[in-house]
Amino acid sequence: MNYNIYIKNNIKIGLIKRTLAIFYALTLLLPASIVNAQNRLYIQAILDSIQIKNPSLKMYDAEIRSLDEAAKGATSWMAPTISSGFFMVPYAPRYWKASGGQPGNGQYVIGAEQVIPNPKRLNADSKYMSSMSSVEKEKKGYTLNQLYAEAKKNYYEWIILKKQLLILDDNEKRLNYMIESAEIRYRNNLEKVNAYYKAKAALANVQNMRVVLENEIKQKKYAINTLMYRDKTVDFDIDTAYTLKNYQTVIFDTALFVANRSDIKAIEKEITVNVLKQETERTRLLPEFGVRFENAYGWGQQPLQFSAMASVRLPMARWSAKMNKANIESLKWKNESLQQQKQMILNESTGSAYGIRTDILNKQKQIQLYEEKIIPSLRKNYESYQLSYEQNTEDLFQLFDSWETLNMTELEYLKQLQELLAMQVELERTLQIK
Repeated sequence: MNYNIYIKNNIKIGLIKRTLAIFYALTLLLPASIVNAQNRLYIQAILDSIQIKNPSLKMYDAEIRSLDEAAKGATSWMAPTISSGFFMVPYAPRYWKASGGQPGNGQYVIGAEQVIPNPKRLNADSKYMSSMSSVEKEKKGYTLNQLYAEAKKNYYEWIILKKQLLILDDNEKRLNYMIESAEIRYRNNLEKVNAYYKAKAALANVQNMRVVLENEIKQKKYAINTLMYRDKTVDFDIDTAYTLKNYQTVIFDTALFVANRSDIKAIEKEITVNVLKQETERTRLLPEFGVRFENAYGWGQQPLQFSAMASVRLPMARWSAKMNKANIESLKWKNESLQQQKQMILNESTGSAYGIRTDILNKQKQIQLYEEKIIPSLRKNYESYQLSYEQNTEDLFQLFDSWETLNMTELEYLKQLQELLAMQVELERTLQIK
């Protein structure tokens, strides 16, 4: 009876040990799986990180803040002027004192002066300076759009590189099968060596291409890390899923680009800023007033005296208004130049959008043919040759030729897909779509 209890206890202890071992193994594997999940980035996460961290955008934020802070002082007055000193004092001290019933000469004067700015000029300056940051805000949006396009370009190219590596994996398996089969058949005098060496060379080329593709993936990783403004050596992976968007129903009129494009909005804001600048130049032709008060302390029995004066500045005089009028005229032609620049961008963007969309449509048709007809047919052709080769009705050269045709076609398909994704990125950049 005691012996049975001993066996049962040993069994329980063994189960507990195995359970603990499994739990320990899972705890070791779990962090690795979490790290792998964390290291996989999606395109949206990359774009969000660029928007938050990229120093190019922070540069614009600082410039915008600088202009907004400067605008706070637009309505300030000129500082008052305080003066103090002697007034009409004789050099000879004997004339300072009263003599013969006559008061002495000389005074000590304390004065204050304040220029009162024209309120219309202050309001015009305030509106002008407050609007200056709006141009930088739109320029920031334009720069962000360019960064998005660069990130998506590298991201989609990385996807194609990963798909090319998968093709290389299949190619290595196929070529190794050919080489191993040829070696067995050659020993049995059933195979020629010429196709065998072609397969060996092709396998080396596949391995060489793998080195090139892995290096290109590292370059894409460095580029994306740079755009995200983090350590360039941070290791991560991307998701190979992608979406081919449909823009066939979009009407590429000028209203669409005016509503979306930050560079066009920046031009419009700059035109508005120039109009406000013209208004500030006009208000500088308005009169401005000033007041001055002086208190004079005389000596030698002189009475206490004061003077109070008002002044007016007349900038509208013909000889003093030339600069302001020239600036107003210059800004008018500056805005005309900006209007033409805006029309030029609208014209080029509209034509480019229609052209890219046509190319996308044609490329989609090509890719559809590759996916539905060309590649499936070539795969079946290769499989049929492989089956015939296994049945000794075809030789290695024909099998290798069918593989080579399939391999070149699959790589060409990925090249076409990469061009399609690049076109989509360019269209989204032109439309300024995230």
